[in-house]
Amino acid sequence: QVQLVESGGGLVQAGGSLRLSCAASGSTFGINTMGWYRQAPGKQRELVATIRSGGSTTYADSVKGRFTVSRDNAKNTVYLQMNSLKPEDTAVYYCNLKRGPYDRDYWGQGTQVTVSS
Repeated sequence: QVQLVESGGGLVQAGGSLRLSCAASGSTFGINTMGWYRQAPGKQRELVATIRSGGSTTYADSVKGRFTVSRDNAKNTVYLQMNSLKPEDTAVYYCNLKRGPYDRDYWGQGTQVTVSS
Protein backbone atom coordinates (compact mmCIF):
# COMPACT_ATOMS: atom_id res chain seq x y z
CA GLN A 1 0.00 0.00 0.00
CA VAL A 2 0.96 3.61 -0.48
CA GLN A 3 0.12 6.51 1.82
CA LEU A 4 0.15 10.10 0.58
CA VAL A 5 0.34 13.04 2.98
CA GLU A 6 -0.28 16.51 1.61
CA SER A 7 0.56 19.86 3.13
CA GLY A 8 0.70 23.52 2.18
CA GLY A 9 -2.86 24.51 1.39
CA GLY A 10 -4.51 27.60 2.81
CA LEU A 11 -6.04 30.98 2.15
CA VAL A 12 -4.25 33.51 -0.04
CA GLN A 13 -5.15 36.71 -1.84
CA ALA A 14 -5.32 36.85 -5.61
CA GLY A 15 -1.86 37.27 -7.05
CA GLY A 16 -0.25 35.44 -4.17
CA SER A 17 1.63 32.16 -4.03
CA LEU A 18 1.37 28.82 -2.28
CA ARG A 19 3.47 25.66 -2.36
CA LEU A 20 1.91 22.25 -1.94
CA SER A 21 3.87 19.18 -0.91
CA CYS A 22 2.94 15.52 -1.01
CA ALA A 23 5.08 12.81 0.53
CA ALA A 24 4.57 9.15 -0.34
CA SER A 25 5.35 6.33 2.07
CA GLY A 26 4.82 2.58 2.22
CA SER A 27 5.27 0.55 -0.96
CA THR A 28 6.95 3.26 -3.01
CA PHE A 29 8.85 0.96 -5.37
CA GLY A 30 7.88 1.44 -9.01
CA ILE A 31 6.38 4.92 -8.78
CA ASN A 32 5.73 6.23 -12.27
CA THR A 33 3.81 9.49 -12.39
CA MET A 34 3.17 11.86 -9.49
CA GLY A 35 1.03 14.94 -9.68
CA TRP A 36 -1.88 17.07 -8.66
CA TYR A 37 -5.57 17.22 -9.45
CA ARG A 38 -8.19 19.62 -8.12
CA GLN A 39 -11.92 19.69 -7.58
CA ALA A 40 -13.93 22.85 -7.16
CA PRO A 41 -17.45 22.79 -5.70
CA GLY A 42 -19.94 21.44 -8.21
CA LYS A 43 -17.25 20.50 -10.70
CA GLN A 44 -15.46 17.33 -11.69
CA ARG A 45 -11.96 16.59 -10.56
CA GLU A 46 -9.46 17.84 -13.12
CA LEU A 47 -5.78 17.40 -13.81
CA VAL A 48 -3.57 20.29 -12.73
CA ALA A 49 -0.03 19.04 -13.33
CA THR A 50 1.88 15.77 -13.42
CA ILE A 51 5.50 14.75 -13.59
CA ARG A 52 6.82 11.39 -14.73
CA SER A 53 9.76 9.58 -13.18
CA GLY A 54 12.01 10.82 -15.99
CA GLY A 55 11.01 14.42 -15.36
CA SER A 56 8.61 15.14 -18.20
CA THR A 57 5.67 17.29 -17.16
CA THR A 58 2.07 17.93 -18.16
CA TYR A 59 0.03 20.98 -17.23
CA ALA A 60 -3.56 22.06 -17.60
CA ASP A 61 -3.81 25.01 -19.96
CA SER A 62 -5.34 27.11 -17.18
CA VAL A 63 -2.20 26.90 -15.03
CA LYS A 64 0.58 26.96 -17.61
CA GLY A 65 3.10 29.68 -16.83
CA ARG A 66 1.82 30.07 -13.27
CA PHE A 67 2.25 26.65 -11.66
CA THR A 68 5.35 24.46 -11.54
CA VAL A 69 5.37 20.78 -10.60
CA SER A 70 8.55 19.12 -9.37
CA ARG A 71 9.54 15.98 -7.53
CA ASP A 72 12.29 14.65 -5.33
CA ASN A 73 12.60 10.96 -6.17
CA ALA A 74 14.88 10.29 -3.21
CA LYS A 75 12.18 11.58 -0.85
CA ASN A 76 9.21 10.27 -2.89
CA THR A 77 7.79 13.76 -2.70
CA VAL A 78 6.03 15.89 -5.29
CA TYR A 79 5.61 19.65 -5.08
CA LEU A 80 3.34 22.19 -6.71
CA GLN A 81 4.51 25.79 -6.71
CA MET A 82 1.52 28.01 -7.45
CA ASN A 83 2.14 31.63 -8.38
CA SER A 84 -0.16 34.41 -9.57
CA LEU A 85 -3.10 32.64 -7.99
CA LYS A 86 -6.59 33.51 -9.16
CA PRO A 87 -9.97 33.06 -7.43
CA GLU A 88 -10.80 30.38 -10.01
CA ASP A 89 -7.91 28.31 -8.63
CA THR A 90 -9.96 27.79 -5.46
CA ALA A 91 -10.47 24.05 -5.00
CA VAL A 92 -9.48 21.00 -3.03
CA TYR A 93 -6.15 19.85 -4.40
CA TYR A 94 -5.43 16.13 -4.44
CA CYS A 95 -2.06 14.47 -4.74
CA ASN A 96 -1.98 11.51 -7.13
CA LEU A 97 0.55 8.77 -7.65
CA LYS A 98 0.62 6.07 -10.31
CA ARG A 99 2.61 2.99 -9.49
CA GLY A 100 3.47 -0.34 -11.04
CA PRO A 101 3.08 -1.89 -14.48
CA TYR A 102 -0.61 -0.96 -14.63
CA ASP A 103 -0.28 2.59 -13.27
CA ARG A 104 -2.45 1.90 -10.25
CA ASP A 105 -3.81 5.14 -8.78
CA TYR A 106 -3.28 6.32 -5.23
CA TRP A 107 -4.79 9.52 -3.83
CA GLY A 108 -4.08 11.87 -0.97
CA GLN A 109 -6.78 13.13 1.35
CA GLY A 110 -6.90 16.55 -0.30
CA THR A 111 -5.88 20.01 0.84
CA GLN A 112 -8.01 23.14 0.49
CA VAL A 113 -6.70 26.10 -1.48
CA THR A 114 -8.79 29.26 -1.30
CA VAL A 115 -7.92 32.37 -3.28
CA SER A 116 -9.75 35.53 -2.31
CA SER A 117 -10.36 38.38 -4.73
